[in-house]
Amino acid sequence: MDDLLSLAMVLADSQLTALQVLRAFHRDEIFLYLGAAFTTVGLVIIGFLVIRRQFDALLFWLAIFAILYGNRLWMQSELLGMLIPPSEFFGRLKATIDFLVPIPAILFFHATGFLGKPGKFVTYASCTILLCILIAAAFGAPLYWLYKLNSGVVIFALLVLVVQALRRPVRDKDFIIVRNGLFMFVALALWNNFGSKLGHKLEPYGFGIFLICLGYVAARRAIERDQQFSALEKELEVAKRIQLSILPTQFPASHHFKVAARYVPMTSVAGDFYDFHVTEEDKAGLLIADVSGHGVPAALIASMVKLAATSQREHSAQPAKLLAGMNTTLFGNTQNQFVTAAYVHLDALSGDMHYAAAGHPPMLLLRDGKITAVEENGLVLALFSSAAYTSITQPLMKGDRLLLYTDGIVEAENAHEEAFGHDRLCELLQQTIHLSPDETADLILERVREWSVSQDDDRTVIVCDCADHHRV
Repeated sequence: MDDLLSLAMVLADSQLTALQVLRAFHRDEIFLYLGAAFTTVGLVIIGFLVIRRQFDALLFWLAIFAILYGNRLWMQSELLGMLIPPSEFFGRLKATIDFLVPIPAILFFHATGFLGKPGKFVTYASCTILLCILIAAAFGAPLYWLYKLNSGVVIFALLVLVVQALRRPVRDKDFIIVRNGLFMFVALALWNNFGSKLGHKLEPYGFGIFLICLGYVAARRAIERDQQFSALEKELEVAKRIQLSILPTQFPASHHFKVAARYVPMTSVAGDFYDFHVTEEDKAGLLIADVSGHGVPAALIASMVKLAATSQREHSAQPAKLLAGMNTTLFGNTQNQFVTAAYVHLDALSGDMHYAAAGHPPMLLLRDGKITAVEENGLVLALFSSAAYTSITQPLMKGDRLLLYTDGIVEAENAHEEAFGHDRLCELLQQTIHLSPDETADLILERVREWSVSQDDDRTVIVCDCADHHRV
């Protein structure tokens, strides 16, 4: 009988405890949800920063602030207090979280610029005092006075924040939205720190409103950025089509020369350029150029290279004069960007080729299975107005294969930062003796693509076979 009575009393106590826990949960439910939501927001921001691989003080301190604030709501919940027996350690732990939360908050507002001119002083002074409070709490100082001092520091920082935000000129609608959300949070935070019994129930709502305002502005700007990016992509696509239109589609049909050209830009538009100067059926000029830099600026200069080359067609049979004329045209018009170029004139009637270059990688000649580098370099184009160029003349034989290329080919690096290099390109060219010019150009680009980890420069190749000639 006594055993049954004891069991009934235990069950009654257990039922009462369960009811208390359930009631406590209902009282804390919204704050537990907000704590989890704030912590999740902070973790998402941290994840974004990790993916982005770029430190952003504003986002970083907001993330830490949100995570600590969310955890503080859980630590302050009545439910957790019922589940964990009261102890000195748990009280100190709660106090540590309370004293720690304002530090990333102050650093966040400093990063936003809301603290204005006194921002550095307020930030350093407040954070120093708060760190001292944390240390004092860890060494057993009375929590009552530490909480008072903590509230004083927070109130001071919040008041400075409000004053500076009011003094800051209104720039746009986004600023007004963020400022209003900030004022809501600050007002409720001040209410809490002045000691109102209702403060701890209202401040989390203020922080939630502030996060919503920040999220709204971030989302709206992300949409605007996506729209701008979409418009930019369309403009780049048009620019790409325009740039491709200035490149010759293919070499004119010829009994003497078989030519293949390939152009692989690093981005939508690029600074590499090539052109064919065909004056007669048995004469042809091949031009390749590389503008320093990448993207739109280099592409614009490449268009100027096209005009400069076209204006020198009368010198198509004289590579040195052609490059000198291009240099004169480009000098002073390239915004401190320079251009490397190489030009070879082929004459099937005389059986000669004339070659000149301006700071460009040497042309490669494949003859009877052996590779020869043909090099006659002058200064890069557009560097000096009076730059002089010279050309060399070599015999052109049936079966010769010429390769012109930009430095994006030989400078492509693998995972060990080893360049593809001149020697490796020569070995590859030797292996193409039985391939057509088109197959050779495709093979070179494919091998370079397989070699490199990523494409860090534009890549262009011109392969020319001498099918026949009639030396006079």
